[in-house]
Amino acid sequence: MEPLADRIFIRDLAIRCIVGVDEYERREKQEVRAQITLYVDLRKAGGTDALADSVDYSMLKKQILQATEGTQFRLIEALAQRIADECLKEQRVQCVEVAVEKPGALRFARTVGVRIVRCRDA
Repeated sequence: MEPLADRIFIRDLAIRCIVGVDEYERREKQEVRAQITLYVDLRKAGGTDALADSVDYSMLKKQILQATEGTQFRLIEALAQRIADECLKEQRVQCVEVAVEKPGALRFARTVGVRIVRCRDA
């Protein structure tokens, strides 16, 4: 098996926070969408069928929302970094890919977004 082949993903996680550089964007929370891919060795969990051998993605979702929804960001890049930092607190996560999309941010475009990849230090 190639390294980092196993993945857990969370798709279209709705996050409500203040995000943007313009004054009108900073008045009220906006909804952004996050796509999160956790690179985790899932062989042990596949054999034991035990949550303790995997990542509790329900708990991780709660931690991500707690870390982001009460905060303000100027850039979606900073929001993506905060999400990645939360994911890497889970020791089983070797790398994480985070994409954050801000629907309606650009006229004539459905969405705009960023995608980052962060890995734990070797």
